[in-house]
Amino acid sequence: MTDLTHLSDRFQWPDYLVFALMLVVSAVIGIIYGCFGKKQNTSEFLMAGKSMTTFPVAMSLIASFMSAITLLGTPSEVYQNGFIYWLIGFSYILVMPAAAYLYFPVFYKLQVTSAYEYLEMRFDKSVRLLGSSVFIVQMCLYMAIVVYAPALALAQVTGFNVYISVSLICFVCIFYTTLGGMKAVLWTDALQTVIMYASMMFVIIKGAIDVGGLQYVWQRNMEGGRATLIDFDPDPTTRHTFWTLIVGGYFTWITIYGVNQAQVQRYLSVQTRQMVTQALFINLVGLFILMITCAFGGMVVYAKYADCDPITSGIVKKGDQLFPLFVMDTLWEFRGLPGLFVAGIFSGALSTVSSGMNSLAAIVLEDYIKGTCMPNISDEASTWWSRGLSLFFGLLTFALVFVAEQLGDILSAALSIFGMVGGPLLGLFTLGMFFPWANKRGALVGGIVSLIFLFWIGIGFQVAKANGQIPSTALPISTDGCDLLNITIKATTTVATTIVTDTIVEEPGEPLGIFRLSYMWYSATGCFTVIVVGMIVSAITGLQDVKTLDPVLLSPGLLWVQRWIPGLDGLGENCNESETLNDIKVAPVSNGGTVNPGFETDLGEKKRSKNSYSPNEKETARL
Repeated sequence: MTDLTHLSDRFQWPDYLVFALMLVVSAVIGIIYGCFGKKQNTSEFLMAGKSMTTFPVAMSLIASFMSAITLLGTPSEVYQNGFIYWLIGFSYILVMPAAAYLYFPVFYKLQVTSAYEYLEMRFDKSVRLLGSSVFIVQMCLYMAIVVYAPALALAQVTGFNVYISVSLICFVCIFYTTLGGMKAVLWTDALQTVIMYASMMFVIIKGAIDVGGLQYVWQRNMEGGRATLIDFDPDPTTRHTFWTLIVGGYFTWITIYGVNQAQVQRYLSVQTRQMVTQALFINLVGLFILMITCAFGGMVVYAKYADCDPITSGIVKKGDQLFPLFVMDTLWEFRGLPGLFVAGIFSGALSTVSSGMNSLAAIVLEDYIKGTCMPNISDEASTWWSRGLSLFFGLLTFALVFVAEQLGDILSAALSIFGMVGGPLLGLFTLGMFFPWANKRGALVGGIVSLIFLFWIGIGFQVAKANGQIPSTALPISTDGCDLLNITIKATTTVATTIVTDTIVEEPGEPLGIFRLSYMWYSATGCFTVIVVGMIVSAITGLQDVKTLDPVLLSPGLLWVQRWIPGLDGLGENCNESETLNDIKVAPVSNGGTVNPGFETDLGEKKRSKNSYSPNEKETARL
């Protein structure tokens, strides 16, 4: 049991100082790269001039999608549904090698600015525009959730209005991203990752010591039914099991690390391919540690509030506010440390939103402005368009926060969006890279059908849940200790009574079984829907002739096993001036679904033909 009488305490001046210092440093990084660094052209602004090294990219990969969603959502998830969520950390062990060796090499060979350029090279422009449009919707919704989460945290521990908090995040992020470009994003991400780790580690270790140590934490969670380590239940409607978290988790996270524009853009900002591989494996270790830490944090929070649930007692309104409450309850006597925690939460939000703004600017510039409206736009104009687009998407994120606050718990909301939207996107890239027989009609129809199917499932689940047809999966909680602390239960409770009336109360009916599907299976469902529908439509309309398909567009994983796959004999042999995979040039251009190896490419400075590349550039272009 814990004393909650001091929870009226708010931030003091040392907390504000620590928090403000983080915002100022982030802004200064933007000023340094925007005003005093190398003059920015489009490549510098969007791709950091391809000059970055392993460390900042690895830190940025961690920060980009492990933000406030993880720091606030994971402890809340474990508090309410149990420690089994920790298993998702093992899905990263599958995700990072797959990203490094199956998906990333294709983008690296092509040296694209927009990942969706690949879809036009492999299929056609309509598939490219479908993919980029879906990504824009996905990232805009996700960024809004990421902004809203730390705003909740700040409101809980400081008393700030949520929308003032949202304004701080959005406008600081807009400032340094629009001014400093990709280099500012990467280096602020590196700083913010350090702050995230430091704040989370300290809070959780201090909290565990205060409640009685690791043994006590584990004991209380066992008593509360939250200490389940593994569950092999094969039922796909069960929220979290070994299969949903590792297999479903793989498909959820490979959409991010395999084909997501924000991550692909980071991969292509580095100097060499080896640095990207190193960054991904550093990222693997970092993510695993952070996930386990946050999951254990949920157990510590439960051990502290096992006798007086803060949600039922009305101390907080949402599960995502549990961890900020725990922070103030644990660190209230150490002035400055709550400020460090909030700085860590804000750091995660800033890194994700800045990444999203930069990637969205790249997508719109490459896929719509250059690709459709203004193909001959100058580099200087492109740079200004990039800045303007970053500003626009920052302001749009601010507006969409009002939508995000209606989505419920942030962790499941964020992962549901990635599944419903990211799954079909993953399917398009997987269809192109692993199924050489798929044609453009199959890809387009498969992508559209998958999106409709996934949104039908996702919206159906939300409606069924709102109608009471799908009950909450939260484990039992207690408020027995609240009376001892003189805390009035503010939450509305339902009392079972028997009243004889002539009115018949209809019980909510059973929803369609598919609506009960665990949100962790959304991405896998979307991916396989694209593949199945895409291959059926391709078979009906005429399979792609693999002899005319350049191998540069296929995953190394497929090429490694090519000799054992029937129908792949003569792959790429009819490509124009076909080359071996070890002599592929940078940035091929589209040629009706294949890559024309005899092209000349504009590398930003001047046009050079095949034989004029330096040894370093040839090495860069190698598989």
